Amino acid sequence: MNHVHIDKDRCKSCGLCIEVCQHHLLDEGSDMNAKGYHPIGIHNEEKCSACGLCALMCPEGGIAVYKEQKVKS
Repeated sequence: MNHVHIDKDRCKSCGLCIEVCQHHLLDEGSDMNAKGYHPIGIHNEEKCSACGLCALMCPEGGIAVYKEQKVKS
């Protein structure tokens, strides 16, 4: 399964990742981080295609995307 890791301490809630998510899986969270921002959260992560656009857009480098590798038998 694809996985998106959001470093909540680096997030400044700029919203750039929300804008580029093709599947509309990211939104501003309700929790607050140590810097006083509401870090981004992901919902329905199983629908993520692991395109990586959110990670590319993050100016803080706070998003990592992991794509499931298909094993050939």
